[in-house]
Amino acid sequence: MLGWAITFLVIALIAALFGFGGIASASAGIAQIIFFVFIALFVIAMIARAIRGRPPV
Repeated sequence: MLGWAITFLVIALIAALFGFGGIASASAGIAQIIFFVFIALFVIAMIARAIRGRPPV
C-alpha cells in the first residue's frame, strides 16, 4: 500500500512539473489518502500484535 502512495506521489510531481495542475492535485490527494490509510492500518496491526503478547518488531 505504501508503494501505491509513493507511485501516486511521483505521478503528481511529474504532472506538476509539466504543468498539469488538475492531474497533479488529484494524484497528490489520492497519495495522501492512501498514505493515511497505510498509517492507520500499520498502527492497528502493531496494537493487535502487542495485545496478543508478541512485542512489536
